Amino acid sequence: MALSEDTAGAFAPRSVVVTGGAGFIGSNLVRWLLEQEPALEVIVLDSLTYAGNLASLRSSARAHGPDGDGRFYFVHGDICDGAITAGLLAGGMAEPGTGRRLPTPDAILHLAAESHVDRSIIGPAAFVTTNVQGTLSLLESVRHELARAPRGFRVVNVSTDEVYGSLGPTDAAFTERHPLQPNSPYSASKAGADCLVRAYHETFGLPCITTRCSNNYGPYQYPEKLIPLMITRALGDQPLPVYGDGLNVRDWLHVRDHCAALWTVMTLGKPGDVFNIGGDCERRNVDIVKAILAALGKPESLIQFVRDRPGHDRRYAMDAGTLEQQLGWQPVERFEPALQATIEWYLSNRTWWESILREEHREWQDPYRLIDAR
Repeated sequence: MALSEDTAGAFAPRSVVVTGGAGFIGSNLVRWLLEQEPALEVIVLDSLTYAGNLASLRSSARAHGPDGDGRFYFVHGDICDGAITAGLLAGGMAEPGTGRRLPTPDAILHLAAESHVDRSIIGPAAFVTTNVQGTLSLLESVRHELARAPRGFRVVNVSTDEVYGSLGPTDAAFTERHPLQPNSPYSASKAGADCLVRAYHETFGLPCITTRCSNNYGPYQYPEKLIPLMITRALGDQPLPVYGDGLNVRDWLHVRDHCAALWTVMTLGKPGDVFNIGGDCERRNVDIVKAILAALGKPESLIQFVRDRPGHDRRYAMDAGTLEQQLGWQPVERFEPALQATIEWYLSNRTWWESILREEHREWQDPYRLIDAR
């Protein structure tokens, strides 16, 4: 029996679960939601793997946790654990540590994922476990919960432009009609999750929407990704490793623009649809690195070209016209000033990222070296 309402129109959730809410995009989304939606309750579910950081949620917990207005909740758990997700969806579960009763959610923003391409090359199995099996487990929990207690509900599955593969230098940007052609274990696992989400909508009527975004940047990004990696290494006068010739092109999207897009899709999107989210901002990797060095007053001699990553996609570009035309979203951040603001954030928040670099998972800090050694 179909469970979803296949019509567009305003959907106004009162309580949402953000899976992976202690990660980079997730923690920014939690802050954005609590700031922009003053009546919304937000439950974070995160397993706190290496890229999940409770420090990224500190301001949200302080202002909106049990000592604030009470709209923020945190549950330490894995999306692969069906008992936890079932308990969250049913409502009334006690928040660990405080005993507060969790509200009954009517929406999920699903961001929990292993997301770093380099790590997926070194250890693909973890990506299949979290991204594919974890998404399957979550969908099953939603299916059983809505059969038990039918209600208005939405699931937004947050995916990536990488599922589309690679573009040539003059190819038109990806649209939602582009075939899925993933080239890395990471993108393959995300494509697998996307296909499951589609299948659960088509077969079981689950009210699911998928978004596919371009490269995000902004505060609280784990320092393995290009922009924070280059900032933190440049501040230490360390070599800046750039794959191949550095001419790979990415479309860049500020994380707050992404947050606004996700909420637009959640509240206005139609179940079953797919929306691309892009910043309309193509830049070559080496140009990003040079801009960071210039902003920090560091020499370009710090750039060190290293052997290219296996299966490295040459270019991504996103056509977000569907989202703009159907739902009215557009990015508002301009790249150059937003990049400068991001650099200034890392300068002002050394304690946050320096503590990460001191942690015991240092063997993952330099995936370039690990890949090159294989």
